[in-house]
Parts: sequence; C-alpha cells; structure tokens
Amino acid sequence: MSGQTLTDRIAAAQYSLTGSEVARAVCKATTHEQTAPKKKHLEYLIEATKESNVNIPQMADTLFERATNASWVVVFKALITTHHMMVAGNERFLQFLASRNTLFNLSNFLDKTGSHGYDMSTFIRRYSRYLNEKAFAYRQMSFDFGRVKKGAEGVMRTMPVEKLLKGMPTLQSQIDALLEFDVHPNELTNGVINACFLLMFKDLIKLYACYNDGIINVLEKFFQMKRGQCKDGLEIYKRFLTRMTRVSEVFKIAETIGIDKNDIPELTQVSPV
Repeated sequence: MSGQTLTDRIAAAQYSLTGSEVARAVCKATTHEQTAPKKKHLEYLIEATKESNVNIPQMADTLFERATNASWVVVFKALITTHHMMVAGNERFLQFLASRNTLFNLSNFLDKTGSHGYDMSTFIRRYSRYLNEKAFAYRQMSFDFGRVKKGAEGVMRTMPVEKLLKGMPTLQSQIDALLEFDVHPNELTNGVINACFLLMFKDLIKLYACYNDGIINVLEKFFQMKRGQCKDGLEIYKRFLTRMTRVSEVFKIAETIGIDKNDIPELTQVSPV
C-alpha cells in the first residue's frame, strides 16, 4: 500500500470530530504510506510539546496506541514520530516518557503480511528497544546525552568521578542499543527505515561526542581514583575501544547512502598516554 488507506482517513476524521488536533496530527504522521512521516505533522507535534495547555500524557498515549497497530508501517512511523519529539520537542515530553515504567513493548512484534513485513518487524523490535533505552538513560541521569553541552567545558568532561563512573555505563548501554539496530545498506529499502536510520545516525554522532568526552575525563582523573574506581575506569576504557569499530561501520553506511562526508565525524582513538 503506497497511499493513505481508507482506515487512515477515517481515523483522522474521527479525531477531527472529537476536537483533538494533536491526536489527528499523530494519526496523519503514522499513516500506511511507505514514506517518512510528513515534516508538517512532525513540526506541529514538536511545537505542541511546548504548549502549556497540551496534555503530554495523552499525546504519548496516542503514540503508544498507534504502536499497537498490526501494520509494520504504522508502528515504525509511530516510533519515528516519537523519536523526533524526544530529540526536538520540549524536554517535558522526554521527562514524561522517562517517568513511565514501561514504554514500547514490541519485543514480540511481527507483521506476517509478507516478506517485507517480516524484515521490517526485526528492525521495529530493535528500534523500540533503543527508544526505551534512550528514555531509561534520561531517568538514570536526569538529562539527555544528546542535548548536553559537548567539548572541554561540556557535561561529560567536567563530571565528578562518582557520577562519571555511574554515567558512562548508562551511556554505553544506550550506544549498544543503537548499534544493535545493525542495518546494512541493502536493507535500507524504503522511506520509513531510511528516516529511522537518519535519526539513529544523528543520535550516534551526539552520543559518540559525549562518549569521547567521558573517556577523556576518565583518563584525566584515573590517577586520582581509588583502587576500585581505577578498575571500573579501566573496564570503561576497554569497552570504548571495542565499540570504535562498530561506530565506524555505521558511519560508513551513512556515507554509502549519500550522507555528506562533511557531516560524518572522523573517529580518533583516545590514548591513555
């Protein structure tokens, strides 16, 4: 199905009748069309998170409801829409998601309507796990790694030892969940998964910058740490080295699908010396 279905139109009309413009926009962003959610609907929802009169829990519940659809297209687009709002919406949207005990429960999702449905279902399961991990990281740290200041004066470079040793494994877990999406260029076969990959790629750039800052901080503070902390710090550094290759593989995929080389950071290995 390439265009909006009758079901899409009826659902949007129902939300219009109830006066819920936010729910209608969610519905419009998550149609059965095998294309990325339309920019105008995403922008409307992102702006809505900044309005004091908008019910954030209700907005999130509408997205969760769309993620229970049987169609891989609708579910994938519900996740992509949520991801856009987590990244660019008012932070209170992310705060609400982080406050929930459960988010997307899609570990068993399977669209059996065709081979394409089977293939995309795999990526939906992995993607939902990443978004859950992103919200969990916010709950653990009380900030979003993607939004914080980077560089010499950034959050991860100036973080005290105790918080740093707690925060780095949380950051590593979020990066691992992203890397486990594990898509290959020949699997980026439609506008929906391509839109997802682009969001994940942009997240990875920000997460890697934080990761690099954190490692520099660990190494700078290493000789001031207690013995147990040194052991933890060394383990964090070893894990960082093993993830470098996997991060570079994602960057190579980004290059093969036409993302500008200037938008892809060069990876440099932080040395303990």
